[in-house]
Amino acid sequence: MEGEATYRGTVYPWQCDHVGHMNIMWYVGKFDEANWNLFARLGLTPSYMRESGRGMAAVQQTLSYKRELLAGDIVEVRSRLLEIRDKSIRFLHEMRNAETGEIAATCEITGVHMDRQARKSAPFAPAIRYAAMQHLAPAEGVVA
Repeated sequence: MEGEATYRGTVYPWQCDHVGHMNIMWYVGKFDEANWNLFARLGLTPSYMRESGRGMAAVQQTLSYKRELLAGDIVEVRSRLLEIRDKSIRFLHEMRNAETGEIAATCEITGVHMDRQARKSAPFAPAIRYAAMQHLAPAEGVVA
């Protein structure tokens, strides 16, 4: 899964702040959209979550802003899975200016698989763990 695009979009003028670059709330929103595409590739689809009573909750998120994005810029987020545990996953998103290739921001997230009714963490289903294992990024050379 390393390097696969999980989000593509554009920076709209109304997403920019008083300084003229994309406001931080939109970085978070675009990373959130990338989350759901990444999850779907692992089998954590909307159908799976509805039918199983499961969900995902972010418990830690670290953002680093590297370069500004301006109105009209084309944005691409690429994601890679860093770690899977019994009930949690850790992954990294890189947001790039798709025209220049420059990294605009990174976001590392730890997410927990939840039983929505019990409101507590739950182990991943074997099929999801298997899919995630196939997509784990190699330990060496991973840069956050």
